[in-house]
Amino acid sequence: MRRNVFAVLSIVMAAAGLAAGCASSKLPERFHTLLASASAAPAPIANPVYVDVLPVQMPAQVDHAQWVVRQPDDSLLVLEQERWAAPLSDELRGAIVEHLAARWNAVDVRGVGQPVGAVWRVRIDVQRFESMPGREARVEATWSLSVPASAASARSPATLVCRSTFAEPVAEGGVPALAAAHRRIVGRLADEIGPRLKAMSAGEAGRC
Repeated sequence: MRRNVFAVLSIVMAAAGLAAGCASSKLPERFHTLLASASAAPAPIANPVYVDVLPVQMPAQVDHAQWVVRQPDDSLLVLEQERWAAPLSDELRGAIVEHLAARWNAVDVRGVGQPVGAVWRVRIDVQRFESMPGREARVEATWSLSVPASAASARSPATLVCRSTFAEPVAEGGVPALAAAHRRIVGRLADEIGPRLKAMSAGEAGRC
């Protein structure tokens, strides 16, 4: 009987050790963001352009907390340990707002009180958000700028709709390199929106 008890205890202890070993070997989760690195507080904006950046529409295939990457055979792989710091739609919206404020004199009305001028609505609909390790990051999106008809200039249309495609090469570096490439793409997208926003808010015609 004693020998059987020792045998059972040995099996239980071995199983516990194996479980502990599996737990300790699990990789920690890493979180990535599309926001730029923290920098000095921005200076007050004179004569700002007020914007309302709507929630960004994302493809269902990649709209997850985990990263979804495209394999060389075009299959999609979910990386359980590589995650976004916030929902991907919020990440992209926040990064666009940040970049428009830093480079194009824009103020997000959701972060201020009653604006003193016309509010330009920015809508972004992403059709493709591709992450291909060792190859490239790619984003294809349709975006629009609109303002209430009462605030539109007689010389400028109240709405502009454009489509943009961006690709950034990623030679190596895994998911951190892909995240950096997507941050560059966000900056490029904001730099396509910004000049049109500035021109149209000044009463000029906006062109894609």
